[in-house]
Amino acid sequence: MGARFHAEPRTFYGELRREHGEVVPVLLDGGVPAWLVLGYRELHQVTSDPELFSRDSRLWNQWPNIPADWPLSPVISREEPSILGTVGERHRRRAELIGEALDAVDPLELRGHAERFADELIDAVCGAGAADLVAQYAALLPVRVLAYLFGFPEEQGPGLVTALNDILDGQDRARPAGAHLRAAMARLVAERRERPADDVVSRLLANASAHGFTAEEVTHDVMVMLAAGHQPTTDWIGNSLRLMLTDERFAASLFGGRSSVAEAMNEVLWEDAPIQNAAGRWTTRDTRLGGRDLRTGDLVLLGLQGANSDPRVRTDGSALTGGNNAHFSFGHGEHRCPFPAQEIAEVIARTGIEVVLDRLPDLDLAVPAHTLTRRSSPWLRGLGELPVRFSPAPAVGGGAW
Repeated sequence: MGARFHAEPRTFYGELRREHGEVVPVLLDGGVPAWLVLGYRELHQVTSDPELFSRDSRLWNQWPNIPADWPLSPVISREEPSILGTVGERHRRRAELIGEALDAVDPLELRGHAERFADELIDAVCGAGAADLVAQYAALLPVRVLAYLFGFPEEQGPGLVTALNDILDGQDRARPAGAHLRAAMARLVAERRERPADDVVSRLLANASAHGFTAEEVTHDVMVMLAAGHQPTTDWIGNSLRLMLTDERFAASLFGGRSSVAEAMNEVLWEDAPIQNAAGRWTTRDTRLGGRDLRTGDLVLLGLQGANSDPRVRTDGSALTGGNNAHFSFGHGEHRCPFPAQEIAEVIARTGIEVVLDRLPDLDLAVPAHTLTRRSSPWLRGLGELPVRFSPAPAVGGGAW
């Protein structure tokens, strides 16, 4: 945490690496110890060996020191009934069921829904000549699309956005936000058990019951899917638009070209990843990693952005805007983001960016680039706001919530 981490994380990770090596001892809220893995090879080792580095949080040797009101408990939970805490064959089957439910989403229909919602959100601001593309656009688009795919009533969208942000920012509001989100998910799952529909939750319920998974497990999995799909995609949109508005390499994309949108999005996944750090893995026995002695039950945090910028694999320091997808921004190993989920996130993000550029072709930053600030979160990296100006334009019809 702190200003230096939020302003220049790559520089900060470099300083940590020079002082501590590839595996850094860190303290979480309340002085709780953990290890932050910054090395690309070391992170690959951790995520490739679920036997030694387990996703089972019950192994944590610090649970006796964790208070009941610990602010990170929505992120690191002792009894984790979702897919995040499931291990072994049960996890693999559970991941397959989630992948199947998401894979049934038609990409063309998904893009159509994303375009429609994006147009409605732009309609709400296009006549003003100025907007905050985070609060008024990027922070609303992914959850609106996902809520539609999952089967949520649209009026629940704003409350879901607030709860997700509070959880992931890890502050005092995290615990009540987690309770709100769980209640919303439980209501949706109960409704879909009674009245199935053509949506992700209904498909997941049908498949899960046939393989011995409970409605409670489905509820928690939907929470994970929404959290993993919303805020990182919001930040992917915001960080990509910031890059395109501040880097002359992408100037042509702002005036009708589209070839650079995918390049900007891929560069963000390498250089400005929406998920900077993730919790976590727990050692199943004493071991050594990156020259450090780890004890049984130690918590290992995944330094995704630190690994992406590891100078041992980025020897020339050049930006990766092409087709190199060897970054850790979607994780790695059996607990990585399922491929259908990655595709959904990419369609939503790219559609959101392209609609902005189509509808507001003379878009420009309304403030100096160096004044843009990031939200305060140890896990995610996203803009607090993205003020822009443009020539007022007519709405295309419809309205936004």
